[in-house]
Amino acid sequence: MTKIIQLDGKLQHSKEKKAEIIRKRKILAVQKIFQCIHCVFKCEKCGTQIGFEQERKVRTSGDLRVPYRFCESCSEEYVDYVDRLQGKGNPEYYWHNEDWLKVWRIWIDYKGVIDGYLKSKEFKQLLEELKETRPNK
Repeated sequence: MTKIIQLDGKLQHSKEKKAEIIRKRKILAVQKIFQCIHCVFKCEKCGTQIGFEQERKVRTSGDLRVPYRFCESCSEEYVDYVDRLQGKGNPEYYWHNEDWLKVWRIWIDYKGVIDGYLKSKEFKQLLEELKETRPNK
């Protein structure tokens, strides 16, 4: 009889261990999104560190409002990307070719997919589960 109780105890311990591993993976999934992808101190495109003043300065470039947190260089490229889509752009930047436009288009699509993921019911459920399972202090 004692062996059955010990087996039950081991099964319970195993279940608890698996649950803790899943909880840690959930936490890591959320950390990646908020620390890596939405870091307020780095350029969203190239990852260069930026300060608050620099970020605020590049958010508005001429008549175009830049919808991302960019360093000055990426902000200028984004403005040129939008200009090129409108048939303008700086012709001296010959390296801003079709492939360069494709890189920007794919990057913007990627950002849209990330935003969609953050709004998905599954991601919202993950956040709710983590709120409910917070350890008591």
